[in-house]
Amino acid sequence: MNNIISNLNRDGSLASPWQQSNMLHVNTNSDLSELFDCLVVGAGITGLTAALQLQKAGKKVVVAEAYTIGYGTTGGTSSHINTFADTTYTEAESAFGEEGAILFAQAVKGGLNIIKQNVEQYNIDCDLSFKPGYLYAEDDKQAKELDDIYKGAKKVGVDVDYVEYVPVNVPYQKALVFTGQAQFHPIKYLNSLANEFTKAGGLLLQNSRVEEVETSTDIHVAKIGGAGVKAKTVIYATHMPPGINNLNMRCAPYRSYVLGVKLIGDNYPDALVYDLQEPYHYLRTHVIDGEKYLLVGGNDHKTGHDDEEAAFSDLEQYTRQYYDVEAVVYKWSSQYYVPADGLPYVGQMPDRADGIYAATGFNGNGMMLGSISGAILADLVMGKKNALADLFSIKRFKPVDGFTEFVKENADVAWHFIADRFKAEDLQQLNEITAGMGKLVKIDGKKVAAYRDHDGALHTLSSVCPHMGCTVKWNASETSWDCPCHGARYDVDGNVVTGPAMHHLEKINI
Repeated sequence: MNNIISNLNRDGSLASPWQQSNMLHVNTNSDLSELFDCLVVGAGITGLTAALQLQKAGKKVVVAEAYTIGYGTTGGTSSHINTFADTTYTEAESAFGEEGAILFAQAVKGGLNIIKQNVEQYNIDCDLSFKPGYLYAEDDKQAKELDDIYKGAKKVGVDVDYVEYVPVNVPYQKALVFTGQAQFHPIKYLNSLANEFTKAGGLLLQNSRVEEVETSTDIHVAKIGGAGVKAKTVIYATHMPPGINNLNMRCAPYRSYVLGVKLIGDNYPDALVYDLQEPYHYLRTHVIDGEKYLLVGGNDHKTGHDDEEAAFSDLEQYTRQYYDVEAVVYKWSSQYYVPADGLPYVGQMPDRADGIYAATGFNGNGMMLGSISGAILADLVMGKKNALADLFSIKRFKPVDGFTEFVKENADVAWHFIADRFKAEDLQQLNEITAGMGKLVKIDGKKVAAYRDHDGALHTLSSVCPHMGCTVKWNASETSWDCPCHGARYDVDGNVVTGPAMHHLEKINI
């Protein structure tokens, strides 16, 4: 099919086109022995938004990133910026009342406005452009769902109307248009936030994993390499805070897949477009290094479940069904967390010392909700009141509205705890593992995660995720071992790629 596979990240995972333009920002002139007002863990959109706001307000801030700017979910986004979200406003009203739905709409729009204001204030060249956003239904069931979305959006003041035309080749029955949607280049945006942050005196550390945080007399000490970094407050902007905490049970990890496609001809839609299939698809156009690409995403599934390569294959088949594809130039995937009751969790972590904050559960809307969450976290650190803090509080728990999703996701987790240990599987032996292949094998009655590299060397690891003891699964597309319970991911040598795990997979000598 004349595919051109995109470059790889250093851990072997597929890099998005944004990540290939990453830059290194390190301020080496600051003293790590000083006491910081805030340590921000993670240099994605949430962490850098919070860090810049705090530093500009006169706080002394350090950002510690385990890899490089935008390495995680922000760098893997398809970078759609919307005034609507995966949790519909009708669903938000059902769970949180009319006032809660209105606040949620304000939060989504507020995240968009933060990006827009930063671009204007700091003159950021990040390809930000505003487009209409189309959502369409292909059958009667989807049309009813579309009507519910329309009513809910109208009720909370979102600008939406029915429309006859959608710029897609897919047959549809009914459609909506949302005005004032946007798209951008997320790494260009983050690099500029990082530059403004360091210009204001902030310290940014890359390739600096926070191994643990200990608290003594209201001071938090983070172990980073051989150094102990002291801070009055800590923000975990890592998408899921590390370690075992109650957020693991209230958010489910999902992966979404994206293709960057060159078309024959110029049939590129000048809009953001979404369908209502399950799982749904989304697409838009972006010019990267002077070349126009159709970005097509979707085929979302829970992390560690289903076949990642099949997800890419199905997505390519879907794209070729409706578009004249010249080549698939980019392909990548990214992870996000679905909250049990539909809204993000932002604020003080209830199972950690005072002054340790986190934000997670952005669903597939991380650009808007990550930005607004960064602003909420900055306000909390400074002791300022924020109108969204109570609605998004981590301490909330709505057993009625979130109960069904809570039970479903954690029943799945419980199944993996048991089935992955005791299910009798007919597994291939080590000598049948070919170059580039990873597989769970049974050696002396124990499951081992085994991978053979392209030089023929075998990498063998414990298959037990050190986070909470689930069994990892092989992800052939990203060359990683993924935990199906809470979304931790590891490279072929067992090193943590994505939390919440804090420890690497144990190496096994065979």
